[in-house]
Amino acid sequence: MTEALALLYGGRARRRWIHLILGGALAMPYVLVGSVIVGPVVGVDDVFGSLPLQLGSFAVGLPIAAVTALFPLTRPLESGAARALCGIDGDALAHGPARTRAARGRTAAWFTLHLGLGGIISGMSLAVPPFAVVLIALPLFAGLRRSPLELPEGLDHTWALALSPVAGLAMLLALAACAAGCGALLARWAPALLGPTPEDRLAAAEARAADLAVRNRLARELHDSVGHALSAVTLQASAARRLLGTDPEFVREALAAIEDTTRRTVGELDAVLGVLRDGDAPGTAPAPTLAADLDGLLRRTRAAGQPVTATVGTDPAALPPLVSREAYRIVQEGLSNALKHAGEPVTVRITTAGDRLEITVENRLGAAPACRPGGGHGLRGIADRVRLLGGTAQAGATDGTWRLHVQLPLTARDR
Repeated sequence: MTEALALLYGGRARRRWIHLILGGALAMPYVLVGSVIVGPVVGVDDVFGSLPLQLGSFAVGLPIAAVTALFPLTRPLESGAARALCGIDGDALAHGPARTRAARGRTAAWFTLHLGLGGIISGMSLAVPPFAVVLIALPLFAGLRRSPLELPEGLDHTWALALSPVAGLAMLLALAACAAGCGALLARWAPALLGPTPEDRLAAAEARAADLAVRNRLARELHDSVGHALSAVTLQASAARRLLGTDPEFVREALAAIEDTTRRTVGELDAVLGVLRDGDAPGTAPAPTLAADLDGLLRRTRAAGQPVTATVGTDPAALPPLVSREAYRIVQEGLSNALKHAGEPVTVRITTAGDRLEITVENRLGAAPACRPGGGHGLRGIADRVRLLGGTAQAGATDGTWRLHVQLPLTARDR
């Protein structure tokens, strides 16, 4: 009994009933337009004085409602209402406007069904409860039998008065059952009529892929800039601590290098966070490039106590902006990996061969890492960068030497 009452009067049933009442309210303008058409046709000025004419106006208004539902914005509005009031999973309904002919046709069918069932349930909700209350109260108040309510004949009989409360309760239960049934019908048909089309699913998948690409790019930027800075600062601070009492000049240089590294990294971090906040971060620090920032990167790495020999066989300023930017990050990650084996000389070569930029970073493998543990994420980031530009990357140890060799096409266009 409790479960049956919950199905008829529970929270979900009440919300679906509200959804139907909303459909009835939306149907009223179309019913008025239908009455304007029906009245002159049958030669009656007031169609609302006759139930058949009211139903005729309602029937004429529904096709008009279907035509107006062809506008693209109808689907997101109806989907939002169905999602909130019918208890339908959000992914089962489309979020955007209906852009294809088939999607607009299904939306029109849904809108007509919603207004049609909503109009019927709304009319019943207005008419049935007052009459049911009168039937329930009829045996208790004799004045109701003599009032000008135009009650059906026969209600003055004893048996009719005894059964009238039962009939009133039955009418209220029947109203609730009709509302629950119509609400369940709408909830069942909503995914089929308001659900995403294959085009919608493809667009959503492309949007998710684009968002994932942005997230991966930001993760690479954060790893390369902050990871390199942490490695350099850790090594600089460690060297300064060891020489604090014997070489004050080196300590001052190390502290200055730490200050320069952290200040620059904060600027790069602000640029990346600006992308997260604003989408494209206007006004934030520009991304570092080989042309503008390679010398500073080498200087900071050497200040950390890492011997570096760099050979640049091309003009960095002549490189395409995208290639220059990604090449800087690749060199930075190569040096960051070398810092894990501090004290081992590192050789950096940047040259051009035909239409390709070649980057090589080599260093002897030390006995143990000198900086932060972990690894692998930077190499995956390098591989992602190289793949997006259509280049190649090779990394690995050979005869006790770690070698990173990257080729980037110079024809890569900026993103």
